[in-house]
Amino acid sequence: MSIFNGLLEWTETIFAPLGAWGLFILAFIESAFFPIPPDVLLIILTLADPSLALWFALICTIGSTLGGLLGYAIGYYLGKPILYKLFKENKIKKVHNLFEKYEEWTIFIAGFTPIPYKIFTIASGTLFINLKKFVLFSFLSRGLRFFAIAIFIKLYGEAIVGVIDKYFGFITIAIILVLLLIYYVYRKIKKEGKIDFFSGDL
Repeated sequence: MSIFNGLLEWTETIFAPLGAWGLFILAFIESAFFPIPPDVLLIILTLADPSLALWFALICTIGSTLGGLLGYAIGYYLGKPILYKLFKENKIKKVHNLFEKYEEWTIFIAGFTPIPYKIFTIASGTLFINLKKFVLFSFLSRGLRFFAIAIFIKLYGEAIVGVIDKYFGFITIAIILVLLLIYYVYRKIKKEGKIDFFSGDL
């Protein structure tokens, strides 16, 4: 824990003085390999100047999405040789098919929740996930996360920081579960046909 705290303090010392550029760089490298999430610096900068909250969120989103492409490239060019040495080709194909079937949800969940995003950016490249979908859902999920944080800080200031630190991860997971439930119900209704509420049949 002391190593993590030291790295966190170092991150704030190095990147915070750079302002928006520091936020962009941190968001970029975190999506590929760096352990400290950009949320920390996003909160610091937004507290310092709430009027730029949405601008900081946008910078963070763009930096994270572009950094995700670096993680994707790492997986694409370096991950496959390692993967094929460790596992048989038929097993890799099974995992790839499963990943590809739910790729939108996988990317969105990784980008929005506290799950380390970098793991999924590298995995996406390793398992040949569609690049356009990867970029789109990375941008949407990371944007939703960072804009939510920035707006909360802009509206409630330092008083909300403790709540974000303790509960934001749980809130994002709860939102994902609700979305998955809605998606499941939608797919089920679509598969079985529309329900006619006026016919009396359920």
